[in-house]
Amino acid sequence: MGPEKRPGQMPQGNVTGVVILGGAHGTLALARSLGARNVPVWLVSTDTPLPGLSRRIRHKFDWPGPDDPNAISFLLDLAEGHGLAGALLIPGGDGEVRLVSQSIEALSPAYKVMLPAWDQLKFVCEKPLLYRRATELDVDIPPTYRFASTEEASRTAIRFPVVLKPNMGGGNSELARAKVIRADDRAAFDPVFERAAAEIGLENVVVQELIPGGGEGQFSYAALWHDGRPVAEFTARRARQYPVDFGYTSTFVDVVDQPRAVEAARKLLASIRHEGLVEIEFKCDQRDDALRLLDINPRPWSWFGLASAAGLDLGAMIWDIANGRAPASSGPPRIGTSWMYLVRDMVSATVLIARGKLGIGAYLRSFGCVRAWATFAADDPLPGLLDIPVTAWRVLTRRVLRLKPRTGRRQAGRDMPER
Repeated sequence: MGPEKRPGQMPQGNVTGVVILGGAHGTLALARSLGARNVPVWLVSTDTPLPGLSRRIRHKFDWPGPDDPNAISFLLDLAEGHGLAGALLIPGGDGEVRLVSQSIEALSPAYKVMLPAWDQLKFVCEKPLLYRRATELDVDIPPTYRFASTEEASRTAIRFPVVLKPNMGGGNSELARAKVIRADDRAAFDPVFERAAAEIGLENVVVQELIPGGGEGQFSYAALWHDGRPVAEFTARRARQYPVDFGYTSTFVDVVDQPRAVEAARKLLASIRHEGLVEIEFKCDQRDDALRLLDINPRPWSWFGLASAAGLDLGAMIWDIANGRAPASSGPPRIGTSWMYLVRDMVSATVLIARGKLGIGAYLRSFGCVRAWATFAADDPLPGLLDIPVTAWRVLTRRVLRLKPRTGRRQAGRDMPER
């Protein structure tokens, strides 16, 4: 950042605490990282209640959600009514990222923000723009289809299987809730594409060839950037995922050395002069050994807790930077350190063992490398204790019964009820 103030630059002065908007396991891990340094943390969310159960959260508030037209007014009123002015505002979900990045100037009287303004950030958040930017920078992407109409989509020769993804995460459409839908043939593709196009708009549906292979070929770059450069970075591998064939979420992640991911990520993030947390997903295509870009998440990600376990406490670092201090230097990440989402990893491991792709001994040995858990922490036990019933309830209501999450419309300062 130069001496002149520009959108995305934080005003000077000490930070009073951190307000996190939405999110799930990544938000919980970030709150624990900050809370361990006695940083006041407030949660504003209509997402999973697990982060709000943490003893590291000082207070939690319900709100109308990032898509509500009064969302910015709510956040400004919250800061004024609860003495949160000057807090660092960190979005924990995709919709929250868009809201904050698009509204930096409106939020700046009350909050500090570590995100690029939307005219920069959209080039990595909106998938058509992301894939265009990646192509310009010689970063490999999966073969991607663009259609001018549903009729063109039904006539075009497609190499199946393919996946359908929303232009950007967030929202309550069928495709947004699923994150990714797989289609193995024309009979499966046409009705799914037509429904998605009708629900969120043709231009917002991304269709890509499915890269073969499971989570063992999926890698991530995770980092904290400041002033257009990485402060700390490492790469990890999604060794197991849930569901097994096409993961909705990671279940077992370990730190590995993947220099090609680092090289590609630096190109993309430098092109927007990134600021803040980020995770970038890649998959190695076994057909030609290309490492192909899948997605970018400029927010805390599900296995965020792996960072501090591997020796890179990104939560502590972002707090130091927000307060104008140089973050403590850290050594290289500890290769082999692992993170596990125990509840769902047990399901994934059972499927892999039944298919002969994972030995029982290898599964049991993988516990020896786990240094971070999705919900469990000895000094903060409640989220871990309630993870099973909360997860079961969310699966039942959102994936079996297909109920949309409730969006609160309470006044600033009213507590979020337990769900």
